[in-house]
Amino acid sequence: MRKVLGILTGDFRLYHDLVAALRARDIPFVSLSSSRRIPETVGAILTSPAEASEVRGPRVVPVDDLPSAIAKALQLLRGRSEWRDLSIGVDPGRAPGVAVVGDGEVLDTRIAETPEAVAKEVRTALRTFPAARVRVRVGHGDPTNRNRILNALVQESVRVEVVDEAGTTRRTAQPDVDAAIDIARTPGVQVKPPFEIRPTRGEVREIQRRSRLDSEGEVTISAELAVAVARGEVSLDEAIQRQRSRDRKSED
Repeated sequence: MRKVLGILTGDFRLYHDLVAALRARDIPFVSLSSSRRIPETVGAILTSPAEASEVRGPRVVPVDDLPSAIAKALQLLRGRSEWRDLSIGVDPGRAPGVAVVGDGEVLDTRIAETPEAVAKEVRTALRTFPAARVRVRVGHGDPTNRNRILNALVQESVRVEVVDEAGTTRRTAQPDVDAAIDIARTPGVQVKPPFEIRPTRGEVREIQRRSRLDSEGEVTISAELAVAVARGEVSLDEAIQRQRSRDRKSED
Protein backbone atom coordinates (compact mmCIF):
# COMPACT_ATOMS: atom_id res chain seq x y z
CA MET A 1 0.00 0.00 0.00
CA ARG A 2 1.46 3.33 -1.08
CA LYS A 3 1.64 5.85 1.74
CA VAL A 4 0.89 9.57 1.31
CA LEU A 5 1.33 12.71 3.37
CA GLY A 6 -1.47 14.07 5.50
CA ILE A 7 -2.13 17.68 6.54
CA LEU A 8 -3.87 18.21 9.84
CA THR A 9 -3.99 21.75 11.20
CA GLY A 10 -6.41 24.45 12.21
CA ASP A 11 -3.88 27.08 11.17
CA PHE A 12 -5.37 28.30 7.90
CA ARG A 13 -2.21 30.09 6.74
CA LEU A 14 -0.03 27.02 7.37
CA TYR A 15 -2.61 24.81 5.63
CA HIS A 16 -2.62 27.11 2.59
CA ASP A 17 1.19 27.23 2.44
CA LEU A 18 1.50 23.44 2.73
CA VAL A 19 -1.10 22.78 0.05
CA ALA A 20 0.57 25.26 -2.31
CA ALA A 21 4.03 23.78 -1.70
CA LEU A 22 2.92 20.16 -2.14
CA ARG A 23 0.90 20.90 -5.27
CA ALA A 24 3.81 22.84 -6.76
CA ARG A 25 5.96 19.73 -6.38
CA ASP A 26 3.17 17.34 -7.43
CA ILE A 27 3.36 15.49 -4.10
CA PRO A 28 0.22 13.47 -3.23
CA PHE A 29 -1.44 14.38 0.08
CA VAL A 30 -4.76 14.21 1.91
CA SER A 31 -6.41 16.79 4.16
CA LEU A 32 -7.25 15.38 7.58
CA SER A 33 -9.70 16.28 10.33
CA SER A 34 -9.15 15.78 14.06
CA SER A 35 -12.73 14.50 14.33
CA ARG A 36 -12.18 11.68 11.86
CA ARG A 37 -10.09 8.54 11.82
CA ILE A 38 -6.74 8.84 10.05
CA PRO A 39 -6.68 6.61 6.94
CA GLU A 40 -4.17 3.77 6.83
CA THR A 41 -2.75 5.25 3.62
CA VAL A 42 -1.31 8.22 5.59
CA GLY A 43 2.34 7.62 6.41
CA ALA A 44 3.28 11.00 7.90
CA ILE A 45 1.30 13.99 9.14
CA LEU A 46 2.29 17.64 8.78
CA THR A 47 0.94 19.96 11.44
CA SER A 48 1.83 23.09 13.41
CA PRO A 49 4.22 22.89 16.39
CA ALA A 50 1.40 24.02 18.70
CA GLU A 51 -0.88 21.16 17.56
CA ALA A 52 1.75 18.40 17.28
CA SER A 53 1.24 16.98 20.79
CA GLU A 54 -2.50 16.63 20.16
CA VAL A 55 -2.24 14.78 16.86
CA ARG A 56 -2.80 11.06 17.14
CA GLY A 57 -1.24 9.36 14.18
CA PRO A 58 1.90 7.94 12.60
CA ARG A 59 5.03 10.04 12.30
CA VAL A 60 3.89 13.53 13.16
CA VAL A 61 6.08 16.29 11.70
CA PRO A 62 5.75 19.78 13.24
CA VAL A 63 6.31 22.48 10.62
CA ASP A 64 8.87 24.99 11.87
CA ASP A 65 10.55 25.41 8.51
CA LEU A 66 8.22 24.45 5.66
CA PRO A 67 10.73 23.07 3.09
CA SER A 68 12.61 21.06 5.71
CA ALA A 69 9.41 19.69 7.25
CA ILE A 70 8.22 18.48 3.85
CA ALA A 71 11.62 16.93 3.14
CA LYS A 72 11.57 15.14 6.50
CA ALA A 73 8.01 13.90 6.02
CA LEU A 74 8.90 12.48 2.60
CA GLN A 75 11.84 10.62 4.11
CA LEU A 76 9.61 9.23 6.86
CA LEU A 77 7.29 7.89 4.18
CA ARG A 78 10.25 5.90 2.96
CA GLY A 79 10.98 4.58 6.45
CA ARG A 80 13.99 6.79 7.15
CA SER A 81 14.27 8.66 10.45
CA GLU A 82 18.06 8.68 10.96
CA TRP A 83 21.12 8.83 8.73
CA ARG A 84 24.64 7.50 9.10
CA ASP A 85 26.35 10.36 7.27
CA LEU A 86 24.98 13.84 6.72
CA SER A 87 26.91 16.23 4.49
CA ILE A 88 25.84 19.84 4.06
CA GLY A 89 27.38 21.43 0.98
CA VAL A 90 27.67 25.20 0.57
CA ASP A 91 28.46 27.05 -2.65
CA PRO A 92 29.82 30.44 -1.48
CA GLY A 93 28.35 33.68 -2.77
CA ARG A 94 26.23 36.65 -1.74
CA ALA A 95 23.29 34.22 -1.58
CA PRO A 96 24.95 30.81 -1.04
CA GLY A 97 23.52 27.59 -2.39
CA VAL A 98 22.99 24.95 0.32
CA ALA A 99 22.41 21.22 -0.16
CA VAL A 100 21.77 18.54 2.45
CA VAL A 101 22.88 15.03 1.46
CA GLY A 102 22.14 12.06 3.71
CA ASP A 103 23.83 8.71 3.00
CA GLY A 104 24.41 9.86 -0.57
CA GLU A 105 20.82 11.02 -1.18
CA VAL A 106 19.84 14.66 -1.67
CA LEU A 107 17.40 15.47 1.14
CA ASP A 108 16.97 19.22 0.82
CA THR A 109 18.26 22.20 -1.15
CA ARG A 110 17.83 25.93 -0.74
CA ILE A 111 19.39 29.37 -1.16
CA ALA A 112 20.57 31.17 1.98
CA GLU A 113 19.77 34.89 2.10
CA THR A 114 23.30 35.86 3.17
CA PRO A 115 26.60 34.13 3.95
CA GLU A 116 25.84 34.43 7.67
CA ALA A 117 22.40 32.84 7.16
CA VAL A 118 24.14 29.57 6.23
CA ALA A 119 24.58 28.88 9.96
CA LYS A 120 20.80 28.99 10.42
CA GLU A 121 20.32 26.60 7.49
CA VAL A 122 22.85 24.21 9.06
CA ARG A 123 21.01 24.27 12.39
CA THR A 124 17.72 23.57 10.61
CA ALA A 125 19.27 20.63 8.75
CA LEU A 126 20.72 19.13 11.94
CA ARG A 127 17.37 19.43 13.69
CA THR A 128 15.45 17.96 10.75
CA PHE A 129 17.81 15.15 9.73
CA PRO A 130 19.48 13.53 12.77
CA ALA A 131 22.66 11.68 11.85
CA ALA A 132 25.53 9.83 13.49
CA ARG A 133 28.15 11.75 11.52
CA VAL A 134 27.84 15.32 10.23
CA ARG A 135 30.09 17.47 8.04
CA VAL A 136 29.63 20.92 6.55
CA ARG A 137 31.57 21.33 3.31
CA VAL A 138 32.16 24.81 1.91
CA GLY A 139 33.53 25.50 -1.56
CA HIS A 140 36.92 27.23 -1.65
CA GLY A 141 35.94 29.91 -4.20
CA ASP A 142 34.85 33.49 -3.46
CA PRO A 143 37.19 33.92 -0.44
CA THR A 144 35.36 36.93 1.02
CA ASN A 145 31.97 35.24 1.22
CA ARG A 146 33.56 31.87 1.96
CA ASN A 147 35.28 33.26 5.05
CA ARG A 148 32.07 34.99 6.15
CA ILE A 149 30.35 31.61 5.98
CA LEU A 150 33.16 29.85 7.85
CA ASN A 151 33.20 32.49 10.59
CA ALA A 152 29.42 32.21 10.98
CA LEU A 153 29.83 28.46 11.54
CA VAL A 154 32.34 28.86 14.36
CA GLN A 155 29.59 28.47 17.00
CA GLU A 156 28.25 25.26 15.48
CA SER A 157 29.53 21.98 16.89
CA VAL A 158 30.19 20.37 13.52
CA ARG A 159 33.17 19.38 11.42
CA VAL A 160 33.78 22.04 8.76
CA GLU A 161 35.72 21.30 5.56
CA VAL A 162 36.81 23.44 2.64
CA VAL A 163 36.38 21.72 -0.72
CA ASP A 164 38.15 22.36 -4.03
CA GLU A 165 35.29 23.56 -6.24
CA ALA A 166 36.92 22.53 -9.52
CA GLY A 167 34.29 20.86 -11.66
CA THR A 168 31.32 21.77 -9.44
CA THR A 169 30.03 24.68 -11.55
CA ARG A 170 27.38 23.66 -14.05
CA ARG A 171 25.20 25.41 -16.61
CA THR A 172 21.85 24.48 -15.09
CA ALA A 173 18.66 26.21 -13.94
CA GLN A 174 20.01 26.19 -10.37
CA PRO A 175 23.81 26.39 -10.66
CA ASP A 176 24.39 27.40 -7.01
CA VAL A 177 22.27 24.54 -5.68
CA ASP A 178 23.76 21.98 -8.07
CA ALA A 179 27.27 23.12 -7.15
CA ALA A 180 26.35 22.76 -3.45
CA ILE A 181 25.24 19.16 -4.08
CA ASP A 182 28.59 18.36 -5.70
CA ILE A 183 30.45 20.09 -2.86
CA ALA A 184 28.50 18.07 -0.27
CA ARG A 185 29.66 14.88 -1.98
CA THR A 186 33.32 15.91 -2.25
CA PRO A 187 35.76 15.34 0.66
CA GLY A 188 37.59 18.47 1.77
CA VAL A 189 40.21 19.67 4.24
CA GLN A 190 39.07 20.32 7.80
CA VAL A 191 39.42 23.95 8.89
CA LYS A 192 38.86 25.86 12.11
CA PRO A 193 37.64 29.47 11.93
CA PRO A 194 37.90 32.38 12.47
CA PHE A 195 39.38 33.66 9.22
CA GLU A 196 40.30 37.18 8.20
CA ILE A 197 37.94 38.82 5.71
CA ARG A 198 39.79 41.04 3.25
CA PRO A 199 37.63 42.24 0.33
CA THR A 200 39.45 42.86 -2.94
CA ARG A 201 39.42 46.21 -4.72
CA GLY A 202 37.24 44.68 -7.38
CA GLU A 203 34.68 43.58 -4.80
CA VAL A 204 34.67 47.04 -3.25
CA ARG A 205 34.08 48.69 -6.63
CA GLU A 206 31.31 46.22 -7.44
CA ILE A 207 29.51 47.02 -4.18
CA GLN A 208 29.85 50.74 -4.93
CA ARG A 209 28.36 50.08 -8.38
CA ARG A 210 25.44 48.21 -6.81
CA SER A 211 24.88 51.11 -4.42
CA ARG A 212 24.44 53.43 -7.42
CA LEU A 213 21.99 51.02 -9.02
CA ASP A 214 19.98 50.44 -5.85
CA SER A 215 19.76 54.18 -5.12
CA GLU A 216 18.84 54.93 -8.75
CA GLY A 217 22.01 56.94 -9.24
CA GLU A 218 21.56 59.13 -6.17
CA VAL A 219 24.32 57.66 -4.01
CA THR A 220 27.71 56.02 -4.37
CA ILE A 221 28.80 54.69 -1.01
CA SER A 222 32.36 55.27 0.15
CA ALA A 223 35.05 52.60 -0.10
CA GLU A 224 34.96 52.35 3.70
CA LEU A 225 31.25 51.54 3.70
CA ALA A 226 31.69 49.15 0.77
CA VAL A 227 34.29 47.22 2.77
CA ALA A 228 31.85 47.01 5.70
CA VAL A 229 29.18 45.63 3.35
CA ALA A 230 31.61 43.07 1.92
CA ARG A 231 32.48 41.93 5.44
CA GLY A 232 28.81 41.54 6.37
CA GLU A 233 29.00 44.25 9.02
CA VAL A 234 26.18 46.28 7.44
CA SER A 235 23.69 45.61 4.66
CA LEU A 236 23.88 47.49 1.38
CA ASP A 237 20.64 49.31 2.22
CA GLU A 238 22.08 50.42 5.56
CA ALA A 239 25.25 51.61 3.86
CA ILE A 240 23.24 53.64 1.34
CA GLN A 241 21.28 55.30 4.14
CA ARG A 242 24.50 56.13 6.00
CA GLN A 243 26.01 57.63 2.87
CA ARG A 244 22.88 59.70 2.26
CA SER A 245 23.09 61.00 5.84
CA ARG A 246 26.77 61.89 5.38
CA ASP A 247 26.06 63.63 2.08
CA ARG A 248 23.29 65.74 3.61
CA LYS A 249 25.51 66.79 6.48
CA SER A 250 28.29 67.81 4.11
CA GLU A 251 25.82 70.00 2.19
CA ASP A 252 24.70 71.87 5.33
